[in-house]
Amino acid sequence: MRKSEKMSTVCDIDMCTGCRACENVCPKNAIRIEDSIGALNAIIDKEKCVDCDTCKKVCPNEVLCELREPIFWKQGWAPEEIRQHSASGGAASAIIMSFVKKGGYVVSCLFEDGDFIFKATNNVKDINKFAGSKYVKSNPQNIYEEIKTLLSRGEKVLFIGLPCQVAGVISLYREYEELYTMDLICHGTPSPSLLKQYISDEGIIWETITQIDFRNNNRFGISINGSRIKPNRVLDSYLLAFLNSLNYTENCYSCRYASIKRVSDITLGDAWGQLSDKMDKGVSLILCQSEKGIALLETAELHLEEVDLSAAVDANHQLKHPSNRHIGRRRFMKSLKKNGNFKRAVFIALPIACIKQKLKDLLIELHIIKDYV
Repeated sequence: MRKSEKMSTVCDIDMCTGCRACENVCPKNAIRIEDSIGALNAIIDKEKCVDCDTCKKVCPNEVLCELREPIFWKQGWAPEEIRQHSASGGAASAIIMSFVKKGGYVVSCLFEDGDFIFKATNNVKDINKFAGSKYVKSNPQNIYEEIKTLLSRGEKVLFIGLPCQVAGVISLYREYEELYTMDLICHGTPSPSLLKQYISDEGIIWETITQIDFRNNNRFGISINGSRIKPNRVLDSYLLAFLNSLNYTENCYSCRYASIKRVSDITLGDAWGQLSDKMDKGVSLILCQSEKGIALLETAELHLEEVDLSAAVDANHQLKHPSNRHIGRRRFMKSLKKNGNFKRAVFIALPIACIKQKLKDLLIELHIIKDYV
């Protein structure tokens, strides 16, 4: 019997985005999210289910949220004190800062107590906790009711997340005028189980981690509690897999939201290459799809410059189509399921790329080439 005949799911098998809107809205608590490392599924308990279809009405795969063309676009960066702590140009942090200072609540992802979760705050002191890219699937399950409570009492709320997560929030709370949304241009996201497996392969105990960074401006590489796992010139196995589209969950390769038409009021990403002399500190690409998005941008402290939108789209393929599944993904998943060793699975799928990184690591260790800070 095929897998799809054994269980009932909210959306097509292995296509769940993990937004958890269905889980939140189910009146009978009949839905659970199953993580099989290579895919997620929203499983329906048929004994509890009353066939109300409420889950399907909020699923971003079952009901496509309105997608809008950008009406305004810029590139730019935040003041230096913000930019230096950001993955790109710091636009997200600058917009968050402005929104909170004007009395609004911001909802975004952070790493806390061993999990990537969402939190709401109206405290400027909390903003730095949201900074930085998170190249892993985060868990918004805990935040939906808090968003509803804030909106119900008339608070302005800015939700920041991946396009599928924004779609889940909009599907639930689109009637609230005080809801603002900002999505991040997304390559795709791996299961957190893969990140934990990689960290374990490196001999690091997950429970000892208080901070994880995946990138510093344009330098990719995982840092744990402030220390990089690999030298700056060397890509660790996790990000090597990520940047080669090897380890995302299955739904990411057919994402309905990887398009120039966006689901949110404002979209942020990297303005790759158009201001090459500024790129070492990061430059943000900013797309606005609504007047609300433009208002968010106008109130933020940002240095803005013109951007060639067609060039920006060419440099961010996720504004045209989802990431392509790497040819080695099948070998990667097969090895991982057989041996449970993440680094070995990446080597089997990307042998040449892994050898190059190991060679650079050795040359740095022997002081033949220099690391940089």
